[in-house]
Amino acid sequence: MKTITLKVSGMSCGHCVKAVEGSVGELPGVDSVKVALENGEVQVQYDADKVSLDKIKETIDDQGYDVE
Repeated sequence: MKTITLKVSGMSCGHCVKAVEGSVGELPGVDSVKVALENGEVQVQYDADKVSLDKIKETIDDQGYDVE
C-alpha cells in the first residue's frame, strides 16, 4: 500500500469533502481517503498495482477541483 497526500484547491465545504472522498473511495485499489478541508489536502492510501496516481488525480479533477 502507498500513501500520498495531494494538495487540492477549490474545496470549501462538506459537500466538497463528500464528493472527493466518495468518488476516489470508489476506485478499485483505494483503501482509504481523508480530506483535510482546512489544509486543502487529500490523503489517499492505495494499491499502486490496482490504481494509478494519475487516475486518482483525474478522478479529483473530474469532481471540479484542481490537484496541484
